[in-house]
Amino acid sequence: MADKTILIADDDKAIRTVLSRALGRAGYDVRLASNAATLWRWVANGEGDIVISDVMMPDENGLDMLIRIKKIRPELPVIIMSAQNTLMTAVKAAERGAYEYLPKPFDLDELMMVIEKGLSPKHKASISTDIQDEEEMPLIGRSPAMQDVYRVMARLMNTDLTVMITGETGTGKELVAKALHDFGKRRNAPFVAINMAAIPKELIESELFGHEKGSFTGAISKTIGRFEQAKGGTLFLDEIGDMPMEAQTRLLRVLQEGEYISVGGNEAIKVDVRIIAATHRNLKTLIAQGLFREDLYYRLNVVPINLPPLRDRIDDIADLVRHFFNNYAEENNQPPKLMDGEAIEFIKDYNWPGNIRELENLVQRLSALYGEEVISLENVSNELSTQSTIDPQSPLDKENIIVDETLQQSIYRHLKKYFDAHPGDDLPSNGLYTRILNELEIPLIELSLRATRGNQIKAAELLGLNRNTLRKKIKELEIQIIKDRF
Repeated sequence: MADKTILIADDDKAIRTVLSRALGRAGYDVRLASNAATLWRWVANGEGDIVISDVMMPDENGLDMLIRIKKIRPELPVIIMSAQNTLMTAVKAAERGAYEYLPKPFDLDELMMVIEKGLSPKHKASISTDIQDEEEMPLIGRSPAMQDVYRVMARLMNTDLTVMITGETGTGKELVAKALHDFGKRRNAPFVAINMAAIPKELIESELFGHEKGSFTGAISKTIGRFEQAKGGTLFLDEIGDMPMEAQTRLLRVLQEGEYISVGGNEAIKVDVRIIAATHRNLKTLIAQGLFREDLYYRLNVVPINLPPLRDRIDDIADLVRHFFNNYAEENNQPPKLMDGEAIEFIKDYNWPGNIRELENLVQRLSALYGEEVISLENVSNELSTQSTIDPQSPLDKENIIVDETLQQSIYRHLKKYFDAHPGDDLPSNGLYTRILNELEIPLIELSLRATRGNQIKAAELLGLNRNTLRKKIKELEIQIIKDRF
């Protein structure tokens, strides 16, 4: 790589030194600049094979310079670095043509891989479409856990790819769906949300696809469905795991054929929406239990986004608290309150089973009930239950917590499914034992975690597994940790 030149611009001398040494050892020719003007001169002169630039520099914002770079050298890969680790930074970097966005602090090995890909002849520059600076921040948080989410979202903004958002209740799944719409290419068309858990199953097809007058009892007039309401825009299917099997079958057919017929109708209507689905449930478990169609899962799970629970992003709590205090103050024409450091540290130790929604409720309660300008530890402890540990009376030693009716039904259903599909002497293919165990592993681990209120150490002991083995399985099987016990 000695013939490849990397141009680096960052006003932090330590960052320049670290990058220069690491990239120099890798065989690259490295040129360093402490300001945007020097970098711009090199780029304008046709120098460099790839650029690494900070956002905040003394003479110009790196994102603004990125626009100018892409105008004169659209094929030059530009890697943007920033300590301003927000969704908008990631979105603007992608929208303005950055090859990659890396939040600080970043991993050097990851940077090396990005550079190698950027220098590959197969790399493609991003499409640049400007975004307004004054757009309101849709998501709050700068933690490493959220950076992964932001980077995926930024790459999805200008696509029509179907997205599946997973995460515990209260983690902000609809906010992510709305942000993907509001900053995407369908932003000028409707965003329509429908919650599958809130609609009677016999009405879901009518809600989705509309119905004709007289098509069923009570259908006194023609009604358009959510697909037609969202025409040209985004249809958000919330709590997709609660969709009845009959509706799943029809939705799958719509996704496959790109058209649908309203209930009682006879004319095909073309589908022109982007689909974003969300669930707090583990769809693989539902598939194993015969409650969710596997083929529909793969149609919806084109790009997965898993939202971290609040307990995994405690560094964001102070920013979230400030945001919720400001929102309440603005809505109620009051000066915003603050929370003192002791109180912030106290709530960081709380488990937050209700996630961000629970935190927002707490802040609203504190805003309404306390007249103090600065909320103290005493105020917070008065309002917040700290009972986030396992109930000492929980009968963890009883085997029927795990081998309950749900699991027994699951075992029977799986065995019956295999043998019903192969009647008589036409037996299933070899390896049935391993396949059945693999399918039962998910509900077994989920039920163990529920029995221990999400405590992985206790669950590992209960299952007789090494805790690292359990953690690995939770990650590999995409198991959602539920803290409510049965």
